[in-house]
This record gives sequence, C-alpha cells and structure tokens, in this order.
Amino acid sequence: MTVTWLTLCALSFVVWIYLLIARGGYWLTREINEANLPAPAVWPSVAAVVPARDEGDVIARTIGSLIAQDYPGPFRIVLVDDQSTDETGEIARALDSRGRLEVISGSARPAGWTGKLWAVAQGIAYVGSRDPSEYLWLTDADIEHSPDNLRALVARAEAGRLVLVSEMAKLHCSTWAERFLIPAFVYFFDMLYPFYWVNDPHNRTAAAAGGSMLVKRTGLEAIGGIEAIRSEIIDDCALGRRMKTQGPIWLGLTEMARSIRPYSGMREIGRMVSRSAYAQLHYSPLVLTGTILGMLILYVVPPLAALDLSGPAGLAGLLAWIAMAVSFQPMLRFYRLSPLWGIALPAIGIVYTVFTFDSALQHWNGRGGMWKGRAQAMTRA
Repeated sequence: MTVTWLTLCALSFVVWIYLLIARGGYWLTREINEANLPAPAVWPSVAAVVPARDEGDVIARTIGSLIAQDYPGPFRIVLVDDQSTDETGEIARALDSRGRLEVISGSARPAGWTGKLWAVAQGIAYVGSRDPSEYLWLTDADIEHSPDNLRALVARAEAGRLVLVSEMAKLHCSTWAERFLIPAFVYFFDMLYPFYWVNDPHNRTAAAAGGSMLVKRTGLEAIGGIEAIRSEIIDDCALGRRMKTQGPIWLGLTEMARSIRPYSGMREIGRMVSRSAYAQLHYSPLVLTGTILGMLILYVVPPLAALDLSGPAGLAGLLAWIAMAVSFQPMLRFYRLSPLWGIALPAIGIVYTVFTFDSALQHWNGRGGMWKGRAQAMTRA
C-alpha cells in the first residue's frame, strides 16, 4: 500500500463526510411541494405557457391535466406548437378545453435562441398582448399535473412572496435502466444545487427545475424577460439565478407533477444527460478534467479500496462506500425503490462520468445541446 493510495482513500472518505454534514442536507429530500399551505385571500391570475414540439403521443394527457386544474382564480393555457412534424397542434385543438386553452403556431427560431426558449418567449408575448397575468406557469409538454398542483404552487408563492416556485417533476422510473439511472439524476442535481441553499434568500446558490416553474411576471420583466437567457442550454438554472436577484425563490421535489415520457434504455437517458453536462462545466476542458478526476475519487476509489479490508485504506474505502449508500437512501425512498440500489451508486457514478465525457465529445463534434433534432450549444466556451 502506497502513501498516495491511502491519501486518495482518506480524501474520498473525508469528502463524503463533508457532503453528508455540510452540503445543505442535499440528500435528505426535505423540500417537497405539497398541497398543505393556506389559501391566499385573493387567487391571482395565471397563464400556463407550454412549448411543444412533436409531442403528439403525450399531449392530450398532459394538456388535459392542465385543463383539469381546480384553480379558483383566472387561469388560461397557451400551447405553442413549435413547428411540430406530427399532429401535436391538431390533437391539442381538439381537446374539450372548457375555454381555457389557446394553441398558437410558433415561428422559425432566430439565431442566438434555443428552440424551447424561443417557443416560450412567443407564448409569453401572446399572453402579454392580451391580458397579462400576474403569474406565468412554464411547464413542459410531457409533464402531467395533479388537479391541485397549480393551487399548491400559487399558495406557496403568495405565502412566501416568492418570485419563482419550481418543482422537480417526478421522472418516469419503471424499467431497469430508469431505476438504475433516474433517481441518481435527481440526486446529483440536488448535490450540485442543494435545494435548502436555493430556498435560502441569504444564500447565493440558485437553480430551478424547468418541467414546472411558476414565475412572477413583474420579476421576469425586471430581468429582461426570457430573452435574457435566450441562448442558455441549462435554461431553468439560468432563469433561477436571474430571478433570485429579484426576490426569494423556491425549488423542491413533488409528487404532483410527473414526467410521463418513458426512457427506452440507458442510451436515451445518456442523451438526456449529455445534452447539458458539458454546458454545466462551462465548456471548459480543464473543468472537465477536474470533474472526471473528482468522480473517480468519489465513486471508483472506495469500492476498489474496500476489496482489501486489511489496512487503513480498505477501511477508509469501505466507510466512504457506506456513506454514499446512506446518502442515496432518501432519494430511493422517494422513488419507492429498494435500498440495495445504494450499493450500486459507485457504478452509477461511473456511468454518469461517461455521459459527461460524451457530452464534451458531442460539443467538440458540433452536436452539443441536442434537443428535438437541433444542436443548440454555442460553439464558443
């Protein structure tokens, strides 16, 4: 056993202890949006803006869940059909919308915009040209909401005088590949942006989850609107950072919004991760190298060291492995999975490391930020 190997094992263990006790309790899954807050005296007006491109297989179900909201205040829905090649727009227009839904056709994406944000911007402009609402509910076209979700979002926003309330929609998690990778996706996101820190108005950490975001319209206008983040690949976190300059924000998990689009296998999940991983690293080869080294120390060193329990390195590796397995348990419970998946976190971490490197490769090959057939990442760092 070399001094260097012992140092790496000890470093891994120390970092995992830091993550457990000093990283904002990211792993505890305490921040969950629920319908248990008092109703405001007056329910403000809300407009949902839904960008949709080739969502014909799910759009009736997801838009139907918006139409079915039991929100007591003024509420309408604007779906922006982003040049779909299927029948997304036609299916939505045929729904019994109770007068709540309007479907508009999106125009071609200008240079410098990502496709989703251009569609969102058109929807917001359409809302503003008629009867501007106090809140904008930006939600994806593959998210199904419980009937009381909007009430819960607005009640939280009004009670906390928040300029942004976002919830991490519960992702589809039924196949083997989904069980292996999806809870870890949310776990790693929470590690990067501890929700407790995001929700602390005195902490600079800011983020959001783009599947469901309730935005104060005046706050959005104060930051320059959606145009201020028009080229961002990780647009939800970019919006969270800017909105936190206008007031407190909130981010949490939820059972009231669910992604209903399944992932066909590990390759499809990998494409989802690779779309934004290198952008998260600011397109920096140096940061990419440091990230890969860090992932190896955190997820590869412990199980390798634990194979030999005869020395201090083996003990440190085993304790680090136990710490990471413990930290994964609350997220596994949230997704109703066996606690034994915690033992597999080193292997999961290795797979995410591969996804991260693949994201850089795609960017270098001019295919960064792929979304709905569009390569949207900027070619500069």
